[in-house]
Parts: sequence; structure tokens; C-alpha cells
Amino acid sequence: MKKIVLLALMVGFSTSVFAQETDVVRLSEPVEVTETHEVFGAEVESWGGVSSLKSIIQNEKELSGKEVSLETEVAEVCEKKGCFFVANEAGYSARITFKDYGFFIPTDSKGKKVTLVGTFEVKELTEEQAKHYAEDAGKDPDAIEGPQKEYSIVATSVKVPKS
Repeated sequence: MKKIVLLALMVGFSTSVFAQETDVVRLSEPVEVTETHEVFGAEVESWGGVSSLKSIIQNEKELSGKEVSLETEVAEVCEKKGCFFVANEAGYSARITFKDYGFFIPTDSKGKKVTLVGTFEVKELTEEQAKHYAEDAGKDPDAIEGPQKEYSIVATSVKVPKS
């Protein structure tokens, strides 16, 4: 009897551990892996000269359409595939997508400080687009009303620290 109970406990424990591991979606393989981080997208020779999100947005007119390097925290990530994330800093936010939909980041990246390279843009989203993005992020799409101004970076490379 003890063996059956012990076996049932082991199966239940291993199932819960396995379920936790499968919650993370990783649809892209990194192009670089080190002891401290993984790089998704294109390889980058040098990660120097990074800016803050606040600085980029405050200089939106000069930087719109230009390549930027940014270090930021992942505030939200697409829970379905990791196909975008939202960066927040000091009251400023931007949606980060990936060039040509060519790579994604792991869905467990929320809260991590990432470094990225990409093109900065200022967009106006339709209400429908904004609701779709909210739903993908696991938020209430009904809270969105009307068109929304959005800061966006289309990333060519993202360096994500390992957990």
C-alpha cells in the first residue's frame, strides 16, 4: 500500500513539474548562446551604445525610422507565441515586434532586462488592432476605445538573459 501511495505521489509531482516546463513557448532557436544569455534574430557584433526607452521616445522626431539600440525590461510578452513584447520604463512604453516575423522570444521573458537592436517608429493603431494586441497580451480588449498612438521598435536582434 505504501508503494502505491509513493508511486502516485511521484507521478503527480513529475506531472506538475512537467506541466510547468511546458508552459514556456520557444518557437525560435537562438543564434548565439552563452552562459549568461541567448540572442534571437540576427547576430550582433557589438552591443555598445545602448539608449534608454525614455530617451528614444523623448527624441521621437529625430529617431523615427532610424535604427536604435536599447536596454529595457520586458513588461509584457505575447503569451501565445512570444511574437511581441512591451517594454516599459519611467512611464514610457513601446511595442517590440520582430523583423519579418522571422523570430520570437521565449514566453517566459517577462521581467527580464533585454538588449535589442531595431528600427524605431511611431504608429497609430486602429481600435481593432489595439484590441487584438491586448488580447494577445492576456489583457481585456474591451478596455480599448478608439485609435491608439503607439511607439514601436521592429527588432532585428534581441539578447535575453538566461533564467
